[in-house]
Amino acid sequence: MLARRHEAETFSAAAVIAGEEAVCDRRGALFFPAHGLLAVSDLHLEKGSAYARRGMMLPPYDTAETLTKLEAVIADFDPRIVVSLGDSFHDRVGSSLMPSIFRDRLERMMRCRDWLWVTGNHDPDAPDNLSGTSVTEVALGGLIFRHEPTAGQCAGEIAGHLHPGARIVRQGRSVRRPCFASDGLRMIMPAFGALTGSLNVLDRAYAGLFDWRAFRAHVLGSERVYALNRSVLFPG
Repeated sequence: MLARRHEAETFSAAAVIAGEEAVCDRRGALFFPAHGLLAVSDLHLEKGSAYARRGMMLPPYDTAETLTKLEAVIADFDPRIVVSLGDSFHDRVGSSLMPSIFRDRLERMMRCRDWLWVTGNHDPDAPDNLSGTSVTEVALGGLIFRHEPTAGQCAGEIAGHLHPGARIVRQGRSVRRPCFASDGLRMIMPAFGALTGSLNVLDRAYAGLFDWRAFRAHVLGSERVYALNRSVLFPG
């Protein structure tokens, strides 16, 4: 256990959200040690197969890749509670059509822990034939977990939906990476799914959500998480 926790910490950065200490993992998961709670957002499982049903052929490996990453994060942090913050499946039928091999992997991860499926705009119904509890939001201490961020500032809110990303430019080279977006009062989480994009945190969709003077983009690097303030970020 200690070895796994040490490995997780080397990939992570600390954050405080409405007074609650959290760990931002470079793979896109958020862990609250005091509660034993791990949050992930926007898995978009079975997105590739959803596109295939509509005649758009994408490589059919996204669900396997997302589950492999999720298994590794759960092994590292060993949470008591897992909150999947909505859009866990790419559409309403994703869970019912998911192959049994993936369903079995999810069930093994859910064993002996509380698993909460927060409903999202892509998956407003409870997952079909899967363990866990379907909820619209989760309140724990001073935190509230929901899929879509509330307009205006909302202390303690942990949300997803917007797939935040940050762009930096150094020596003429531009890099854009998913990020956790926070001003210390609320956190908007990056999309965890393998087949998901990102929306620049300077986009107008984020207007009014943060106190930009206290804002940090916890950017997911290949080796670690980098905390950057608003002044070093670029649009686009």
